[in-house]
Amino acid sequence: MTAEMIAPEWMHRQITSEQYDSWTDEQCAGIEIVDGMVIVSPSASKRHNRLARLLANVLDEAGGVEWNADTDFDVRLQDVPLNNRRPDVVVYRADTIDESPTRPDHVLLLVEVVSPGSETTDRVVKLDQYAKAGIPFYWRVEQAAGRVPVVHTYVLDAAAGTYRAGELFTGLVKAVVPYPVELDLSGL
Repeated sequence: MTAEMIAPEWMHRQITSEQYDSWTDEQCAGIEIVDGMVIVSPSASKRHNRLARLLANVLDEAGGVEWNADTDFDVRLQDVPLNNRRPDVVVYRADTIDESPTRPDHVLLLVEVVSPGSETTDRVVKLDQYAKAGIPFYWRVEQAAGRVPVVHTYVLDAAAGTYRAGELFTGLVKAVVPYPVELDLSGL
Protein backbone atom coordinates (compact mmCIF):
# COMPACT_ATOMS: atom_id res chain seq x y z
CA MET A 1 0.00 0.00 0.00
CA THR A 2 1.50 3.35 -1.04
CA ALA A 3 1.09 6.71 0.64
CA GLU A 4 -1.00 7.84 -2.35
CA MET A 5 -3.51 5.05 -1.66
CA ILE A 6 -3.95 6.34 1.90
CA ALA A 7 -3.94 10.09 1.25
CA PRO A 8 -4.13 12.19 -1.91
CA GLU A 9 -0.89 13.48 -3.44
CA TRP A 10 -1.57 17.09 -2.41
CA MET A 11 -1.30 16.05 1.24
CA HIS A 12 2.38 15.18 0.71
CA ARG A 13 3.65 18.55 -0.54
CA GLN A 14 3.43 22.20 0.41
CA ILE A 15 0.58 24.10 -1.16
CA THR A 16 0.43 27.79 -1.94
CA SER A 17 -2.26 30.28 -1.01
CA GLU A 18 -3.25 30.43 -4.70
CA GLN A 19 -3.76 26.66 -4.80
CA TYR A 20 -5.72 26.66 -1.57
CA ASP A 21 -7.90 29.55 -2.72
CA SER A 22 -8.88 27.52 -5.81
CA TRP A 23 -10.24 24.64 -3.72
CA THR A 24 -13.94 24.20 -3.00
CA ASP A 25 -15.49 24.73 0.42
CA GLU A 26 -15.87 20.94 0.69
CA GLN A 27 -12.13 20.44 0.10
CA CYS A 28 -11.27 23.04 2.77
CA ALA A 29 -13.67 21.72 5.42
CA GLY A 30 -12.02 19.95 8.33
CA ILE A 31 -8.46 20.98 7.48
CA GLU A 32 -5.94 23.61 8.45
CA ILE A 33 -2.75 24.56 6.63
CA VAL A 34 0.46 24.88 8.64
CA ASP A 35 3.66 25.89 6.85
CA GLY A 36 1.97 24.96 3.58
CA MET A 37 1.10 21.43 4.70
CA VAL A 38 -2.44 20.12 5.07
CA ILE A 39 -3.41 19.12 8.61
CA VAL A 40 -6.63 17.11 8.84
CA SER A 41 -8.78 17.76 11.91
CA PRO A 42 -11.04 15.04 13.25
CA SER A 43 -14.73 15.77 13.58
CA ALA A 44 -15.58 17.58 16.80
CA SER A 45 -17.86 16.15 19.46
CA LYS A 46 -21.38 17.46 20.04
CA ARG A 47 -20.19 18.97 23.35
CA HIS A 48 -17.37 20.78 21.57
CA ASN A 49 -19.68 22.12 18.85
CA ARG A 50 -22.29 23.22 21.38
CA LEU A 51 -19.71 25.14 23.43
CA ALA A 52 -18.38 26.86 20.31
CA ARG A 53 -21.88 27.77 19.10
CA LEU A 54 -22.97 29.11 22.50
CA LEU A 55 -19.82 31.23 22.77
CA ALA A 56 -20.21 32.51 19.21
CA ASN A 57 -23.87 33.44 19.76
CA VAL A 58 -23.16 35.38 22.98
CA LEU A 59 -20.04 37.07 21.56
CA ASP A 60 -21.96 38.01 18.41
CA GLU A 61 -24.84 39.55 20.37
CA ALA A 62 -22.51 41.42 22.73
CA GLY A 63 -20.36 42.69 19.84
CA GLY A 64 -23.07 45.06 18.67
CA VAL A 65 -22.76 46.53 15.18
CA GLU A 66 -18.95 46.65 15.24
CA TRP A 67 -18.11 42.97 15.81
CA ASN A 68 -19.41 39.69 14.39
CA ALA A 69 -18.73 36.26 15.87
CA ASP A 70 -18.97 33.10 13.81
CA THR A 71 -17.73 29.53 13.63
CA ASP A 72 -16.19 27.32 10.97
CA PHE A 73 -14.16 29.53 8.63
CA ASP A 74 -10.50 30.16 7.96
CA VAL A 75 -8.25 32.89 9.26
CA ARG A 76 -5.25 33.44 6.98
CA LEU A 77 -2.35 34.02 9.39
CA GLN A 78 0.24 34.30 6.61
CA ASP A 79 0.61 33.64 2.89
CA VAL A 80 4.17 32.29 2.61
CA PRO A 81 4.43 29.64 3.77
CA LEU A 82 0.67 29.34 3.90
CA ASN A 83 -0.77 29.25 7.44
CA ASN A 84 -4.56 28.96 7.58
CA ARG A 85 -6.23 28.13 10.84
CA ARG A 86 -9.90 27.36 11.41
CA PRO A 87 -10.59 28.53 14.99
CA ASP A 88 -13.70 27.33 16.78
CA VAL A 89 -14.95 30.94 17.15
CA VAL A 90 -13.76 34.07 15.34
CA VAL A 91 -14.74 37.59 16.44
CA TYR A 92 -14.04 39.89 13.51
CA ARG A 93 -14.78 43.44 12.39
CA ALA A 94 -18.31 43.59 10.97
CA ASP A 95 -17.16 45.79 8.10
CA THR A 96 -14.95 42.92 6.81
CA ILE A 97 -17.80 40.39 6.45
CA ASP A 98 -17.38 40.19 2.66
CA GLU A 99 -13.56 40.15 2.64
CA SER A 100 -11.90 36.82 1.99
CA PRO A 101 -9.65 35.53 3.29
CA THR A 102 -10.11 36.81 6.82
CA ARG A 103 -6.80 38.33 7.94
CA PRO A 104 -5.37 38.93 11.44
CA ASP A 105 -6.08 42.67 11.22
CA HIS A 106 -9.79 41.82 10.81
CA VAL A 107 -9.83 39.74 14.01
CA LEU A 108 -10.31 40.83 17.62
CA LEU A 109 -10.62 37.45 19.36
CA LEU A 110 -10.07 33.79 18.52
CA VAL A 111 -11.51 30.99 20.66
CA GLU A 112 -10.38 27.36 20.66
CA VAL A 113 -12.27 24.61 22.47
CA VAL A 114 -9.73 21.97 23.47
CA SER A 115 -10.58 18.40 22.46
CA PRO A 116 -8.74 15.10 22.72
CA GLY A 117 -6.02 15.29 20.11
CA SER A 118 -5.83 19.10 20.04
CA GLU A 119 -4.40 19.70 23.52
CA THR A 120 -0.84 20.68 22.55
CA THR A 121 -1.94 22.52 19.43
CA ASP A 122 -4.54 24.65 21.26
CA ARG A 123 -2.52 25.18 24.45
CA VAL A 124 0.90 25.86 22.93
CA VAL A 125 1.10 26.05 19.14
CA LYS A 126 -1.94 28.22 18.41
CA LEU A 127 -1.20 30.40 21.43
CA ASP A 128 2.15 31.23 19.83
CA GLN A 129 0.87 31.51 16.24
CA TYR A 130 -2.05 33.77 17.09
CA ALA A 131 0.17 36.05 19.19
CA LYS A 132 2.78 36.31 16.43
CA ALA A 133 -0.03 37.14 13.96
CA GLY A 134 -1.09 40.02 16.24
CA ILE A 135 -4.55 38.74 17.28
CA PRO A 136 -5.39 40.95 20.32
CA PHE A 137 -7.26 38.31 22.37
CA TYR A 138 -7.26 34.51 22.61
CA TRP A 139 -9.57 32.32 24.69
CA ARG A 140 -8.93 28.63 25.31
CA VAL A 141 -11.86 26.57 26.60
CA GLU A 142 -11.06 23.37 28.48
CA GLN A 143 -13.96 20.94 28.54
CA ALA A 144 -14.56 17.38 29.62
CA ALA A 145 -17.68 15.29 30.03
CA GLY A 146 -19.24 15.79 33.45
CA ARG A 147 -17.11 18.83 34.26
CA VAL A 148 -17.83 22.54 34.09
CA PRO A 149 -15.94 24.22 31.20
CA VAL A 150 -13.01 26.45 32.14
CA VAL A 151 -12.21 29.50 29.98
CA HIS A 152 -8.62 30.75 29.97
CA THR A 153 -8.29 34.25 28.50
CA TYR A 154 -5.15 35.80 27.06
CA VAL A 155 -4.28 39.38 26.10
CA LEU A 156 -1.65 40.21 23.50
CA ASP A 157 1.52 41.95 24.63
CA ALA A 158 2.21 43.48 21.21
CA ALA A 159 5.74 44.60 22.09
CA ALA A 160 6.77 41.07 23.06
CA GLY A 161 4.63 39.31 20.43
CA THR A 162 3.28 36.97 23.10
CA TYR A 163 0.15 36.59 25.17
CA ARG A 164 -0.09 37.23 28.87
CA ALA A 165 -2.65 35.35 30.92
CA GLY A 166 -5.88 37.23 31.53
CA GLU A 167 -8.88 36.17 33.56
CA LEU A 168 -9.86 32.59 34.27
CA PHE A 169 -13.55 31.64 34.33
CA THR A 170 -15.08 28.40 35.58
CA GLY A 171 -18.67 28.01 34.44
CA LEU A 172 -19.77 31.63 34.56
CA VAL A 173 -17.96 33.86 32.08
CA LYS A 174 -18.18 37.57 32.99
CA ALA A 175 -15.56 39.10 30.73
CA VAL A 176 -14.99 42.81 30.30
CA VAL A 177 -12.42 42.49 27.51
CA PRO A 178 -12.42 42.55 24.57
CA TYR A 179 -15.93 43.84 25.36
CA PRO A 180 -18.44 43.02 28.11
CA VAL A 181 -19.98 39.58 27.74
CA GLU A 182 -21.66 37.18 30.16
CA LEU A 183 -22.42 33.50 29.65
CA ASP A 184 -23.15 30.66 32.06
CA LEU A 185 -21.48 27.45 30.88
CA SER A 186 -22.08 25.56 34.14
CA GLY A 187 -25.11 23.76 32.72
CA LEU A 188 -23.17 21.91 30.04
